Amino acid sequence: MAINFKKKKAALVATLALGAVLAFGLAGCGAQGASSDKTASSDDKTITVAATPSPHAEILNDAVKPLLEKEGYTLEVKEFTDYVQPNTVTEEGEVDANYFQHITYLNNFNEEKGTHLVSVADVHYEPFGLYPGKTKSLDALADGATVAVPNDATNEARALLLLQDAGLITLKDGAGINATKNDIVSNPKNLQLKEVEAATVPNIVADVDIACINGNYAIPAGFKTTDALATESATSLAAEAYANVLVVKDGNQDSDKIKALVKALTSDEVRTYINDTYAGAVVPVF
Repeated sequence: MAINFKKKKAALVATLALGAVLAFGLAGCGAQGASSDKTASSDDKTITVAATPSPHAEILNDAVKPLLEKEGYTLEVKEFTDYVQPNTVTEEGEVDANYFQHITYLNNFNEEKGTHLVSVADVHYEPFGLYPGKTKSLDALADGATVAVPNDATNEARALLLLQDAGLITLKDGAGINATKNDIVSNPKNLQLKEVEAATVPNIVADVDIACINGNYAIPAGFKTTDALATESATSLAAEAYANVLVVKDGNQDSDKIKALVKALTSDEVRTYINDTYAGAVVPVF
């Protein structure tokens, strides 16, 4: 009986081992099949883009998608409300591209996160506007007037440059897009800067004399550049440094689908759509 038991045990072990080998072999075949499918899918006609809702997803869905459909492509826009995940999913290959950020943010993100993302097209910039609050004109600003500005480094620098362009302050030479309030060398009206989160600025306009609002937040809050006391010009340092770009993972920029996307996003039709839809709150740079 003991001998038979040993023989049965040995046979069972052999059967299990054979099953494991077969399972491994099938898994290997499955993996190869998946790899082949993935390779084949590189020629597919679906383009996925991560974007923030306004104006990026709007531009993609309303203006770009119909143009791509004429070329045989299907555009899928995945919306995000933060500034980290769109880059993460692009780096990981979950989407083909993203469209939400300016070039300065992209460069800083790559440096800090070790990602390998590249710009393939400059599309637009969203000009900062200097909007009236309690005071309705720049000439009427009293000594010690309060100015609301974003408190993050990038947007506060833009606000300071706009205040300088409007003739209200002077920054030290070379401050540029890295300017801080410590770089103010002349402030004739003794303006008082009220630093708050960029998203909060539109909500406190009535409580300050004037406010510097980012286009990202001015649009949904109902502010129009035609009502602004001053705005960034298309030839300003900010327009160059903060142009919103179409981004892909390095190595994908020459694919057919990305070339088709760039062509559509920088077309005359999209330029017209942006100008007609946003009335100066979003400015094409192509």
